[in-house]
Amino acid sequence: MGTFAALRPDERGFTWLNASTLWRSRNEILAGLFGDPSGEVRARWVAEQEVRGADPEFRIRPPVKGNFDFLLLGDTGEGDASQYAVVPPMLKVGAGTAFAVIASDVIYPTGSGNEYGPKFFRPYKDYDAPIYAIPGNHDWYDGLGGFMRVFCDAPPLKPKPDRGLRGLLWRKPETIDETLLKEARALRGRPSQQQGAQEGPYWAIETDSLLIVGVDTGIKNVIDEGQTAWLRRVSLDPRPKILVTGKPIYVNNAYKPSALAGGGTIDDIVRDPAHRYVAAIGGDVHNYQRYPVRVGDRVIQYVVSGGGGAFMHATHTIDRVDVAEVAEDDFKCYPLRGDSLSYYSHLYARRLRMRWLYLRPREAVCIMAERIGNEPPRTPEGPVKVTRRMRWAARVLGAWPWPLRLPVGKTNHRFLSELSDWDVPPFFKHFLHASVTPQELTLRCFAVTGCLAQELEPPVEDEVRISLS
Repeated sequence: MGTFAALRPDERGFTWLNASTLWRSRNEILAGLFGDPSGEVRARWVAEQEVRGADPEFRIRPPVKGNFDFLLLGDTGEGDASQYAVVPPMLKVGAGTAFAVIASDVIYPTGSGNEYGPKFFRPYKDYDAPIYAIPGNHDWYDGLGGFMRVFCDAPPLKPKPDRGLRGLLWRKPETIDETLLKEARALRGRPSQQQGAQEGPYWAIETDSLLIVGVDTGIKNVIDEGQTAWLRRVSLDPRPKILVTGKPIYVNNAYKPSALAGGGTIDDIVRDPAHRYVAAIGGDVHNYQRYPVRVGDRVIQYVVSGGGGAFMHATHTIDRVDVAEVAEDDFKCYPLRGDSLSYYSHLYARRLRMRWLYLRPREAVCIMAERIGNEPPRTPEGPVKVTRRMRWAARVLGAWPWPLRLPVGKTNHRFLSELSDWDVPPFFKHFLHASVTPQELTLRCFAVTGCLAQELEPPVEDEVRISLS
């Protein structure tokens, strides 16, 4: 085990196996049933910030010139071992970086301003540069109150009645303990950590070579008129751009562009060659995926990066990739499908006391290669014969189709991911390191297991070089 255990404030692990946690997160279900109020509430936050003198374009200008590096983490804030395990390798790789970005879900389960101490300020107290963030759906369960107070220094919004069943059941924002928040802020109180503060839930980080455009997708991908107009304006800037969103556009071999108020999607803006987007990175899903999508005569890198601290979403449930004509061999993910299948089989075999469910790593590699129809990314040791027992184990775990198309498997596993969080290595977390020059952007995905060897020498799981010319 790595040194991260000494950083944790206590030994209590975050878990979704708790009725109170699920009840506090009810706004996700209510937004799906009765409509998502995020767009309206976001517009009120933005209006209040502009009254307070915020830049209406929400520009952030960090003090960087020429070449620079930055970090990106997604879905960080469980406050348990899986989050703290990311910290030592992040500090090692991130030494000298200009800033970091958190893409989605800064605080679980409900974005409370009273939980930023152990879930944000403490874990990143030694990162000696500013941290900017885009809220995720969980940050919105608090009405964005904690997020706006911490990142934008905004006072609470005046309550606005919401009549009907949604208003009756909706979880209201917590009152923030200002003394507690002041003590937490002191952990990241150095001047180097405060430069270029953000003023809104969406923003554009401006540098000479690159714009990093952060978009707030609310609870259910609700992009209001004000943010839509802002995104169209900022995208006209002639510099190359990266989009950072709370929800990924390509994920799990599916296309999920976010709708814009007034028509069109975020991806329409990304694909427009005049806007010069070279990559789109989204959080929300807790693993790493990369889809190099050809758009006309160029390639845009669509990335899922949600492995910064929360439970792991399985990759072994991802079918052979063919979305947007992306070839399976060009698709990248972490953890590898075989490792995902093997670890979940170990987890379920132990919890359900069903030893036959366990698939050894080399067995899982081979059965996923047969299922996907590709060469294994890692050569297994020795010959492996795929047996009926292995196929049935893979079916239960969502990696192999059931006979007669029975409605189990992937659907079943989708809801078990949250309930299968674990607090011991290996964690299969990751973060991104970006190097920027006037000519090129290099994105590297660093794996985090929580094991000491990988903590001392963080392994690069994927690397892509993107021209900015």
